[in-house]
Parts: sequence; structure tokens; C-alpha cells
Amino acid sequence: MNAVIDDERSALVRVPVEKWDVDNRTVCEDDVAEEVPVALEYNGISHAVMMASPYDLEDFALGFSLSEGILENKSELYDCEVVPGCDGIQVQLDIATERFVALKDKRRNLTGRTGCGLCGAETLEQAIRHPQAASGNAMFSAAQIHAGMRAMRAQQRLQKYTGATHAAAWMDLSGEVVLVREDVGRHNALDKLIGAMANRQLDFSAGAVLITSRASYEMVQKSATMGIGLIAAISAPTSLAIKMANDTNVTLIGFVRDHSHVVYAQPHRLKHDN
Repeated sequence: MNAVIDDERSALVRVPVEKWDVDNRTVCEDDVAEEVPVALEYNGISHAVMMASPYDLEDFALGFSLSEGILENKSELYDCEVVPGCDGIQVQLDIATERFVALKDKRRNLTGRTGCGLCGAETLEQAIRHPQAASGNAMFSAAQIHAGMRAMRAQQRLQKYTGATHAAAWMDLSGEVVLVREDVGRHNALDKLIGAMANRQLDFSAGAVLITSRASYEMVQKSATMGIGLIAAISAPTSLAIKMANDTNVTLIGFVRDHSHVVYAQPHRLKHDN
């Protein structure tokens, strides 16, 4: 199998396949989404390894660092280098000393704990971060939400080729989808979007996030951490996602289809079309 390396399709792998249609068999090649281990290293210390699409990794590293509270703002990231290897990819981040000390303290506090199994936490309060309430009050109509979903789908290059990736998109106050990021993992796609927005110095309170996955609590948590006030998902939310959305003043919408959607939390950011 050979990786496709041109710019638009750098996260694809072409593989030999057999395609069957009733009793007809065709031997050909197909494009599949590449999935590789990506290690995030902070000041020379490995922190996490995740399976991800090897694409937009600088955005991914910054977005993960921000949405997980490792960094408070982009200025605390001094350098980011993507280093391919035989077994995966290392993303080496040089961050402010104060943030690195805080990260080491957090890792030290988790060592040796037993309990619920989430990051070694002993209680639900330890396992789940509770961001501050989102203060932005950007409002959108149902028509804008639905049109944004269609615009996001049209910009999903990896999904078009492979059918195997998630996407996260940023819709601005005018209802225009201005950024889309894709990955085999839904959390990764959102982190890539957050990183891309931070790199462009976009206002996280002045728009909405659209996602092609279910709305798990982690997706709401990451959005709330960044001050994003509205998240709309193609699929369903979980009960914990709804609770977190209500606790953090995030408007949470699920099951967005061509002409319908379900509002699960904080409906005040939706305006009626008529």
C-alpha cells in the first residue's frame, strides 16, 4: 500500500480491493483514510498518543492544548514541529515554563490513583472538567444551521474520497462556513478546528461549531472551554453532554437534517425564521 502524498489528498492511502456487485467482481484500487499514531510531546516529555489523520497536525496540537486546558492561549506555545517517524508522528511542542510545570503537576497528581478509570480520577468531579459558562450570545436561524451543514459537507474532501472521516466546521455570524477540519476521530477534528481558529485569531464567541458526529460530553466540554456558545451535531447527544451544555450555557442541537433538528439545551441562541 502506498500513501498518496499530493497536497489535497495527503491523508489518504491507496489500497488494492475487490468490488462486488451481485455476482460481478472487479479488482481495482480504492482510497482509504490513513490513520496513524500521533504523539504530542511538551518540552521533550510525551503526554499523549492518539490515532489521527496525518493532516493539519499543527492545528491539532494547538487545539488539543487549548481545549484540554494545557495552554490558556496561543501565545504560550513558542514552537511546534511535526516529526514523521517509522512508527508514527511526533508533534513536538515548546510551551511556556509555567504551563509545563502545571502539566507536570497534573500528571503527578494522577499517578497511582484508582477509581472510575478516567485519567486515573477517583471521582466524577475529578474526571470531568467544568469550564466557565459561555458568554457569547450570537444567534442563528434554523435556515442558517441547515445551510451551514450542507456547506460543511461540500467542503469535506477526505470524506468525499474515503467515507471514513468526521468534520468540524466554524460558521461565522453571517452564517458562512469559513473553516472546516477533518479527521478519522471526531474529537481530533474539533481540536484541529479550534487550533486553526486560534492561529487565525478568530473570536470563539462570534459563531457556531458544526460537527458530523454525535455530540458527546467531550465535544461540548471542548467547545465550552473555548467559549463557543453553540454546537450543532448531525447525530444525537448523550445525557452527560446535555447536562454539561446546560451547566455551561452552551446551546446544543442534535439530529440536524435538511429540514429539522432537535434543541437539547439553551435554546436562546436560536432565532425563529418567521
